[in-house]
Amino acid sequence: MKAATERKIIRWLHIVLSIPILGYIYGPVAGNPPAANAVRWVFLPVVVLSGLWMWKGHLLRKRRREKHQKYQMQNVKS
Repeated sequence: MKAATERKIIRWLHIVLSIPILGYIYGPVAGNPPAANAVRWVFLPVVVLSGLWMWKGHLLRKRRREKHQKYQMQNVKS
């Protein structure tokens, strides 16, 4: 998957899943226990993780790439 496509998917996921959170804060969703639980335990964590991924994902990818290269170099030496 291209980086631009990944960013678009994560950005839209972040935007769409933020809508129920706004309903929880400003609307009557808090009075409906199943909907409130869905917002608390599904939507909010996914929005937080997608936001962190958009913010610091490049560092995680860089670290993973360096670790993979280091692992490959160790296998070549042995």
